[in-house]
Amino acid sequence: MRLDRFLSNLPRFSRKDVRLALLAGRVTVDGVTIREPLHEVREFSQVTFDGEILQMGKPARYFMLHKPPGCVSATRDPQHPTVLDLLDEPDKQDLHIAGRLDFNTSGLMLITNDGQWSRRLTQPSTKLPKVYHVETEQEIGEHYIEKFAEGFYFAFEDLTTLPAHLTILDSHHARLSIVEGRYHQVKRMFGFFDNKVVNLHRESIGPLVLDPALQPGHYRALSAEEIQHI
Repeated sequence: MRLDRFLSNLPRFSRKDVRLALLAGRVTVDGVTIREPLHEVREFSQVTFDGEILQMGKPARYFMLHKPPGCVSATRDPQHPTVLDLLDEPDKQDLHIAGRLDFNTSGLMLITNDGQWSRRLTQPSTKLPKVYHVETEQEIGEHYIEKFAEGFYFAFEDLTTLPAHLTILDSHHARLSIVEGRYHQVKRMFGFFDNKVVNLHRESIGPLVLDPALQPGHYRALSAEEIQHI
């Protein structure tokens, strides 16, 4: 929300009061004097007027989790443990998942209370590559590579997937980089060759790589540098 609108929504300020207060340098956001009416105020921002706190602000929180198989990518589920059940954090009901994983898929999951940050992470226009380690039931042929780069037609959605990069590691293992997140996309891609995916693990999302020190079910806060990458 714009700073001038934030102030105007408070009963004590008229539009004229807001303009004069900003010109006089009586308003701070996160400790910095702000005179620009269009300055963005978020739920995490602390706003003061003559030193009086108008909005305390709340801490933005960002975590990476090593999701284990058999865990639901949801905030609550009546039958199965969820990724939030793995977190020992206060007010974790305020957190949400940025980019889901299937029930039996493991790997990097990002969890935050910052909706703007998670939208940048997941919106299709950003085209952040998501990298998976894939294990299949049948052998992976060299001819797969060209088909993944070409794209697969999904009749249900009536679309062709964007080009994906497949690197064959050995006869039954590959590393796959995709920029989409369609329903069961990786499994459906390999399903084109009647080759079942038996293990799927997400290694990274864009510049964020799963910390190798994190065991399945464990998590840590993101560093300031990692947060700024998105």
